[in-house]
Amino acid sequence: MSEITRLWHEDGKPRNYTATATFGSVVWACGQVPTLADGSTPETITEQVDAVFDNLETVLAAAGADLSTILKVTVFLANLDEFDAYNEAYLKRLDKVVLPPRTTVEVARFRGAKRIEMDVVAAVQ
Repeated sequence: MSEITRLWHEDGKPRNYTATATFGSVVWACGQVPTLADGSTPETITEQVDAVFDNLETVLAAAGADLSTILKVTVFLANLDEFDAYNEAYLKRLDKVVLPPRTTVEVARFRGAKRIEMDVVAAVQ
């Protein structure tokens, strides 16, 4: 039976959850928000999508996966009225890969200026 491998976030900030959990050749990444390395949040939804993908790339790489191995995406948006702008930025970041199944839902009460969160399931390369 495979062992579960859990990786912590590489930035050293204390959290009560891991960045990823891997079982066999499947990795689950925790929800990524558009927080930049300096702790700030970009202003536009397009910039926030890019920041989320940057954060996803970091945690996936540490677990041996990347954007091309994503099996499923769940997206939480603060406002579905921003779907078109978010979707355009999403498709731009994934323009070189086969698009994975995706669920997008509107949620309330993001903290601060954050308007998006994404979590993914990916295959280890």
